[in-house]
Amino acid sequence: MRPFKCRTVEGEPVITYFKPNGIPAKLLEEIILTVDELEAVRLGDFEGLYQEDAAGKMGISRQTFGNIITSAHKKIADCIVNGKALKIEGGMVEMKRRFLCSGCKNEWEESFGTGRPAECPKCGSKKFQRANKGRGECGGRGRRSGCSK
Repeated sequence: MRPFKCRTVEGEPVITYFKPNGIPAKLLEEIILTVDELEAVRLGDFEGLYQEDAAGKMGISRQTFGNIITSAHKKIADCIVNGKALKIEGGMVEMKRRFLCSGCKNEWEESFGTGRPAECPKCGSKKFQRANKGRGECGGRGRRSGCSK
């Protein structure tokens, strides 16, 4: 059996629960969508990246990305077709923040919980900003969910 590889995601989901309107949650079956499955859907479906590129952003192989997104699609379809609740939680993930330098246009990643970088690692400029597309500044709170380096 191959070792499990931690998946890189750009942040924790802001919304973690979806359910059909008008039905109390206690009456619904819940399907768990892991944070890495949500990230695969975000990268592949929402951002429109090719699987190879999305897999690179998550730090996994293209085959693994394909398996993750297939599982996510099945779970989401089950919720929509069968009227189940969707809860987003768990998974072996490491949260990352992306930065973009205004000067040299360098883009790089830093793990959550490491503090704000002092300067661009390429040119030394202090003029850089967060570059997490569509995630805002609230992408995570420095937690790591079971991954170690």
